[in-house]
Amino acid sequence: MLGPWLHDWRGPQGRRCSFWATRPMEEALATLLRPRYLDLLVSSPALPLPVGSCRPAPEPLERFGRRFPLAPGRCLEEYGAFYVGGSEASADLDLDPDLSRLLLGWAPGQPFFTCCPDTGRTQDEGVRARRLRARRHYLVERARDAHVVGLLAGTLGVARHREALAHLRNLAQAAGKRSYVLALGRPTPPKLANFPEVDVFVLLACPLGALAPQPSGGFFRPVLAPCELEAACNPAWPPSGLAPHLTHYADLLPGSPFHVPLPPPDSELWDTPDVSLITGELRPPPAWKPSDDPGCSALTLRPQLELAESSPAALFLSSRSWQGLEPRLGQTPVTGAVSGRRGIAIAYEDEGSS
Repeated sequence: MLGPWLHDWRGPQGRRCSFWATRPMEEALATLLRPRYLDLLVSSPALPLPVGSCRPAPEPLERFGRRFPLAPGRCLEEYGAFYVGGSEASADLDLDPDLSRLLLGWAPGQPFFTCCPDTGRTQDEGVRARRLRARRHYLVERARDAHVVGLLAGTLGVARHREALAHLRNLAQAAGKRSYVLALGRPTPPKLANFPEVDVFVLLACPLGALAPQPSGGFFRPVLAPCELEAACNPAWPPSGLAPHLTHYADLLPGSPFHVPLPPPDSELWDTPDVSLITGELRPPPAWKPSDDPGCSALTLRPQLELAESSPAALFLSSRSWQGLEPRLGQTPVTGAVSGRRGIAIAYEDEGSS
C-alpha cells in the first residue's frame, strides 16, 4: 500500500521531510522515504517516559505534543510534513486534535500533506491550515473583547500547572479582565452552559489533552488555548503571523525561550489604540495596577460612602429579565391552601377545548 502513497505525493527529491504514523507503519514508510529524502525525521507522540528510563541524547525537540529527533544546527521550520492518519469514516479532519495542532503550528511556507490509510489518497492541507489559522485569529479577537474569562483546570497532575494558572490570571488582570478558575473535568457544552456570564473559556491541559477545534454551535462560549489568551492580553506578544502556536502551557512560563514578559504598567504598549475587528468599536486601554499595589482592590467606593463589590457576575445577574424565585418573606398575606389546576401544561381541565 505504500507504493501508491508515494506515487501520489509528488514531493521534490532532496527536500527535508517529517512525517507521523503508527510505529509499524513508521519503519516501513521510513525505509521507502530515506533513499528519496536526504534529511528525514520520524516523529513520535510526546508520551511520558517510563520511570527509570534514560533520556535519549541528544534530547529531541518537543513541539505540538510530539518529539522530533532534530540534528544539531537544524530547525523544524526547514522541514515539510507528511501526516499518515485519520480514517475514511471521519467526516471532517478539522476536528482531529492531533492534525489540528500540527496544521496550526507548522511553518506556513512549508508543504503539508496528509494520507488516509483506508483509501491511500493524499491531500495538500494548505487550504485547511489557512482556515484553522483564520479561526484562531477570530478566537483571539473574541478574547480581546471579553470581560470575564473562565480558566478551565483540565489537568492537576502535570508539572507547573499551578504556575500556569497564576500566569493566566495575571494576564487577565493586566488586560482589565476578571478571571475565574473552574475545575470541571473534561469540558462539555452542558457543563460550560452553566456559566453564561463568562465570555470565553481557556483550557489549561497538556498538549495531548487539548480539545480539537469545535464546530459552530458546539459550545455556548468559545474555548481557547493558553497561547491564544497570551496573544490577546499581552501587548508585547508578536503580531499575528509571526507568533508561534504553542500547544504546551509551559512554553509561556518564565524560563522558556518563547516566554514574553508583560510590559511595565507605564509602557506605551498599553495605550496603543485598538479597534475590535468583531464589533468595530474602540477598545479602551486597560486600567491595570500591579498586584502588589495597595490601591488595587475588589471594592469600589460609592459617592454615598457605601462599599459595594465590583463583581461582573452580579452585574450580569442584575441585567437579566428573570433573576430567580423571589421569596418576599413577610410581604405576602397568609392564606389557606386551595386546590390548584389539574391536568397537563398543554391542556388543563379548567381550560376550554380549542
